This record gives sequence, C-alpha cells and structure tokens, in this order.
Amino acid sequence: MAISLGELAARLGVHLNGDPEAVIDGVAPLDRAVPGQLSFLSQARFRPHLPATRATAVILSPEHLEACPTAALVTDNPQLAYARACTLLHPQPQASPGVHPTAVVADDAVIHESASIGPQCVIEHGSTIGASVVLGPGCMVGPGCEVGPASRLHARVTLLHGTRIGKRVVIHSGAVLGSDGFGFARDGERWEKIPQLGVVVVGDDVEIGANTTIDRGALGDTVIEEGVKLDNLIQVAHNVRIGAHTAVAGCVGIAGSTRIGRRCAIGGGAGIIGHLEIADGVTITAMTLVTHSIPEPGVYGSGVPHAPAREWNRTVARLRQLDDLARRVRALEDGDE
Repeated sequence: MAISLGELAARLGVHLNGDPEAVIDGVAPLDRAVPGQLSFLSQARFRPHLPATRATAVILSPEHLEACPTAALVTDNPQLAYARACTLLHPQPQASPGVHPTAVVADDAVIHESASIGPQCVIEHGSTIGASVVLGPGCMVGPGCEVGPASRLHARVTLLHGTRIGKRVVIHSGAVLGSDGFGFARDGERWEKIPQLGVVVVGDDVEIGANTTIDRGALGDTVIEEGVKLDNLIQVAHNVRIGAHTAVAGCVGIAGSTRIGRRCAIGGGAGIIGHLEIADGVTITAMTLVTHSIPEPGVYGSGVPHAPAREWNRTVARLRQLDDLARRVRALEDGDE
C-alpha cells in the first residue's frame, strides 16, 4: 500500500519534517532502504547508518533529527510509530467469509456469517465463532468453545473443550489451548490421573505464539488477561493467571497455580515454579529460575552469563571447593584454627 508522508504523519500523530507529497510504499532498515521506503531509528547504536540512508523518510526522535539527510517523522516513541506505520503500509489480507467445503462443522455450532473457516477445520458441537473471525487451515475447535469477534487463528491451532477466546486475539500455528494440566496422584508405585475440570479463558487483544501450550485448570480456570503477549514455545500450566499487558518471551515454563501480575516482562528461557505470586511491574531476565514469590516490582535475574571454557572450568572448580572453604571459615570464627 502506498501513502503520502503528509497522510502518514497525520494518521500516526507525529510531526513531519519534509515534503508531505512524497510517497512511501514499503519499509526497510536504515542501511538497506531505497527511495520510496520508510525506515526508523530507535536505538543509538544504529545512528551511524543514519547519515547515509537512502530512505525517503525516517521515523526518529527529536535528538536525531539534525543528522537525518532526508524527510523525518519525529516522535518520542519511534518504535511505536514504526509499528503503526507497518500496519498501515502492510495491512493483513482480508479473508473471504464462508465455510470451506472440506471443513467439518457440528449442526449446533454457531458461526457468524462474516467469519472465514478454512480448509480441513473442525468445529465441534456447542461452539460459537464470532464476527470476522478467521480460522486458518486445519484448526480444531472443540466442544463448547467460544472465539470472539475479529480473532484470527492461524493454521493448525487447537482449542480443546470449553476454551474461551476474547476479541481481536491472534493465535499462531501449532498452539494448543485447553490441554489437560499435568495432574496425577500417587497410588503406590503408579500414578492416577486427576481430572482437569477447568477451562482456558483468554482476554481481548492477546497474542499467542507458535507451538505455545496453555493447560486447562484443574478446578478453577487458567486465565490469560487482556493484552498479554506470549512468544513461541511457552508452557503455561494449569490454573496459572497472567495479568494484563504482560509479555513473555520464548521457551518460558510457568508451573501450575502461579499468578503473574500486570505489565510484567519475562525473558526467554525463564522457569517459574508453581504456586508463586509475582507482583505487577516485575521484569525477570532471560534464563532466570524463579523459586520464590516476588512481592515488589523491579528487575530480577539468576542466569549465569557464558564465559570462555577455560574461565568457566576454573569457576566450576572453585565452586566445588566452597564447602571446604566454608568449613575452614567456620572453624576460624569458632577459634579452632
């Protein structure tokens, strides 16, 4: 989609420094952009690319305006303006309403006339598909599910029985919502399954990444509140609650009955054990293992950064000596040496 800089600036609500009649029809990085394309600068480390950029316009903050050789869209939040510009320049293709002939739909399922149901989809009894919903090829919607208006499920998403999805939710391929939580009772040397009786409830404007799994609650529900953003390959166990507008990066594991607050940020590969409470506004850095509740906002981490192999081996050798060192220190404090 092509758009003039004047119209783009007006729709983004930013200041334009340049020709309002110039036309933009795409986006590219500063060092690879060509005339007709839009770029952006949000981090100072990319500023060396700015003076030589060939982009027709650059989205940037006021402190970088003087170094910009071309038109500029000036804002205090270049990344946000860039995201909105991309949405305008590259709108998502509109799916045609209707049910593909290869889809299997239960007689009592309710599908809004504006919804688009793709090839090989299965919609089981008692489910409701809202207005302008798009189900990609091979999606499975189990019994009694609800998919809210303007939500989009990409190919091969699975919603198991009773899952409820809000408005404008995006779920990427391979995600599974409503699978049984990992609940078993010990019976001697064997395990007996504990029925998982809750459901998964997803609020409005949530995005869930590819191959992420969200388990149904054991008794209550697993709840993902509005505006939450989940990356790929995340495991959310039964009865977890994730507060509004929290973002979770890839490969995070969240054990059962943990409650995560609003506006949190959880780095990739972090692990959170069960039955914890994490306050609003907490940031957990990548590869952190969270073993206790976090009652106060702030930045928390426990990952060990990588090091050259020789240095790491020396560190490990010293760690193995800590018990002996602790005993010697205790002995000195007790006056035995």
